[in-house]
Amino acid sequence: MFDGLKVIDCASYIAAPAAATILSDFGADVIKVESPGEGDPDRTMGYLPGMPKSEHNFAWMLDNRNKRSLALDLSTADGQAVLADLVGQADVFITNLPLAVRSRLGIGYETLSAHNDQLIYASFTGYGERGDEVAKPGFDMTAYWARSGIMDATRAHAGATPGRAPSGMGDHPSAMTLFASIVMALYQRERTKKGTLVQSSLLANGAWANAVMAQAALTGAQFIPRPPREHGANALSNHYRCQDGKWLILTALNEPRQWPLLVECLGLSDLLSDPRFETRADRHERSAELIKIFDDAFATKDQAQWRTILTEKGIVFEVVAESADIPNDQQMLANGVIVPFESGEMMTVANPINVGGVDKITPRYPPELGEHSDEVLREIGYDADRLAKLRASGTIV
Repeated sequence: MFDGLKVIDCASYIAAPAAATILSDFGADVIKVESPGEGDPDRTMGYLPGMPKSEHNFAWMLDNRNKRSLALDLSTADGQAVLADLVGQADVFITNLPLAVRSRLGIGYETLSAHNDQLIYASFTGYGERGDEVAKPGFDMTAYWARSGIMDATRAHAGATPGRAPSGMGDHPSAMTLFASIVMALYQRERTKKGTLVQSSLLANGAWANAVMAQAALTGAQFIPRPPREHGANALSNHYRCQDGKWLILTALNEPRQWPLLVECLGLSDLLSDPRFETRADRHERSAELIKIFDDAFATKDQAQWRTILTEKGIVFEVVAESADIPNDQQMLANGVIVPFESGEMMTVANPINVGGVDKITPRYPPELGEHSDEVLREIGYDADRLAKLRASGTIV
């Protein structure tokens, strides 16, 4: 789909680079511009304290597959001139560098668009590009997860400590927004023959993810503190621990149909004639009693057994999976949610977009720092002498 589209990924960590990854999945040529030395700090993120232990650089391989790496020192005039030459032949430029850094390096929208009036400049920030906090650093844990209200809203109960999000949980949805913005701009360019600036932020994406609760607040709604699980408002929409210690969650909202089926699954059909739970209102009023009954029932079988029983009766539920379960999830495998790399030795998570008649490329492993510097610059006309001078000066690696 995007064969022939040249994309410059001049970004770091996850949200903005992941948008470039989606473009690459559909055939775009993505050039990853990194500083010589350490490169994109995402190269080391998988090794931070608290991350899963692996001999493979899993964080880097996910969000930078399919790309080519150009190690370029943008703090120098020569480096900025090289980037200007690249931009002159590019379709999309993606960055999430702080606005002040962009100005200092000469890679702001006004500067780069002057070299190519058909350029789509995709700008991603933590907190947006206006207001008092425009220069504030932001990660998905802070600007997306905490500031949006999601961190507070997902407490186990009102008195519980706020929970931490897993790495990249806000970045990857935000990447989808930036990707969509780029594609819309490309569509506009088809009509106008002109490039444009597209923008998004972690703050905006966090608010959108929490938009139901945000909209409630905007109407002046009164919020109800979340009760402990054992005192949930609806036993049929709650999570339960199985005999093996694993959990599952029910979301049986169609109570007239699913209440009789569920109690049959649990071996509790006598509850159908129990006056305490005769109507939906009764069940909600006495939800704590019903949750205790369900707790005792679910504790009699392992998660896998309940999965079979509930599935056969069409109960709306799901197992609370662990990340370690994903490689063996047959439904994910069947639907191409996880797919093999080109070598066939490792799997990766596919982007969730599917277009009829359009194949995604087979994922390639991400590049080593500066692996394609010479290749990329030869393609825009640099000869051996010029490359040698740039390398001798440290402008490229």
